[in-house]
Amino acid sequence: MSTASSQKNLDITHNESAKRFETTIDEQTGYISYQERGDTLVYDHTIVPQSLGGRGVGSALVKHALDYAHEHNKKVVPQCSFVSSYINRHPDYQDLI
Repeated sequence: MSTASSQKNLDITHNESAKRFETTIDEQTGYISYQERGDTLVYDHTIVPQSLGGRGVGSALVKHALDYAHEHNKKVVPQCSFVSSYINRHPDYQDLI
C-alpha cells in the first residue's frame, strides 16, 4: 500500500526483520521503528534524513504505521513525540492509544 505525500507517492515497505516501516527516496531512507509488546506496537523513533525534510515523508510514514495498527487490531504506544503529535492532530487515531 502506498501513501501519498505532498510531492509524490511513497513506496512504504514493512521491514519486519528490522521492525520498521521505511521508504527510500534519492538513496536516502526514512523510517518509523517499533517494538512489539503482545498486541501493542510501541512506535519509538521516526527518522527522516534532513535532505528529505519538508516533503511530508515523516507524516506519511506515521500514517502508514497507524493504519497498519488499525488493520491488525493493535494498540499503539506513541513513545516518539512526532507520532504523539500526529495522533493529537488526527483524532481518527485516538482509539489506538
